[in-house]
Amino acid sequence: MVSGKLVHINAGNGECSYASNSTLQRRILQEAKPVLEDAIKKLFNNIGDFPKSSCFNMADLGCSSGPNTLFTLSNIIKIVQVLCDEKSCKMPEFQAYLNDLPDNDFNTIFKSIPSFYGDLKDEANCFISGVPGSFYERRLFPSKSLHLVHSSYSLHWLSQAPEKIENNNSIYITRTSPPQVFEAYMKQFDKDFSRFLQLRSDEIVSGGLMVLTFVGRSIPDPYGSLSAFLELLSKSLVDLIHEGIIEQAKLDSFNFPLYAPYNEEVEKIVQMEGSFDVDTIKFFKVNWDERDNINDDDVCFDAYSSGKHIARTMRAISEQMLVSHFQFGDSIVDYLFERYAYHLTCHLLVQKGNFFNIVISLTNKK
Repeated sequence: MVSGKLVHINAGNGECSYASNSTLQRRILQEAKPVLEDAIKKLFNNIGDFPKSSCFNMADLGCSSGPNTLFTLSNIIKIVQVLCDEKSCKMPEFQAYLNDLPDNDFNTIFKSIPSFYGDLKDEANCFISGVPGSFYERRLFPSKSLHLVHSSYSLHWLSQAPEKIENNNSIYITRTSPPQVFEAYMKQFDKDFSRFLQLRSDEIVSGGLMVLTFVGRSIPDPYGSLSAFLELLSKSLVDLIHEGIIEQAKLDSFNFPLYAPYNEEVEKIVQMEGSFDVDTIKFFKVNWDERDNINDDDVCFDAYSSGKHIARTMRAISEQMLVSHFQFGDSIVDYLFERYAYHLTCHLLVQKGNFFNIVISLTNKK
C-alpha cells in the first residue's frame, strides 16, 4: 500500500463500524440541507421541462455505508416531491447511483434497499445502482447523463497523501511543520479537486448542479481545528513508539491523506478549472462531538464521554488505513484508540474542538 492512501471505512453494523458511528456525518447532512434544497429548486428552473422529463438522474459520490447513504437519497426525493406539489406536476422517476471505493461495504447498502423502497410506497419510482470506483481517477458515468451530483464529507479526502514529505514529525500539518509540508498538501488538493471538477463536468448535463460539503478552513493559516484533531491522533501513535509497539520509521513514513482547504482556495480552483459557476458557498461549524450543542465554545459538557465518542467515530473512518500501514493487530488497535480517547479528553477539558465546514453549490457551464 502507498503510505496514507485511503482504503475503506469499517464495514458491517458492529460496535466499531461506520454504520454505528456516523452521527457526525448525519449532522453535517442536516446542516447542509438548505443549500441542497436551493440547488434543486434552481435545477428545476435551469432545465427546460424538468422534471417532466422521464427520469431524474443523480449520483451520490463517496456514499459510504450505513443509514446515512439512503438518508441522503430520501432527502432529495422529498425535496423534489415538495417542488412537484407546488408546481402541480407529475413526479419524475429517479435513477440514483451510489458511488464509493471498490472495497466499500455495498452489501450492507443493498440489503437495506428493500425497506427503503417500502418506505417510499407509491410516492416515487426510484432505481438504485452501486458504482464502485475512485471519483478522482476516471469518469464514472456516461457523458451528459446526470442532473445532480451530491457529495458529503468525501472531498477533503485526497486520492493519496502528498509524496516526499520530510522532517514533519507528525501525520499531518502542525504549527511546526516546514512550509513545504503545507505546500505539498495544498498542491495535492488542487490536483485532485481540479480533476474531480473536470470529470464531473463531462458527466453532468448543461445547467446541471453539484452540491459538495467538506471540512475546510475559515482563515489562510494552514493550522486549524482539523490539524489539532489529527495532532492528537499523532500523539497517540507516538505513545505506541515510546512503549516499543511500533517503530519510529513507520510513523515517519505515514502521512494522513486529508486536507481542509481555505474557502478562497476552493473558489479559486473552481474558477481556474473553468467548467462550473459557483452559485452558493456557505460555512458552518459542528463540534467534534456533534452531540454537544452547548453554545459555549470553551466548555465541553462531558469531556470523558465526548473523548470516547469522537475516538470511535475516527476509528470507524481510519482503522483500515492505519492497520494496513502499521500492521496492527486487534489488541493494538484497541489500545491506540484508547490512547486517542485519552488525548481527546485532555484537550476537551481545556477547550472544545469543532470542524469548519464548506458547502458549495455549482452549476455546470458546458
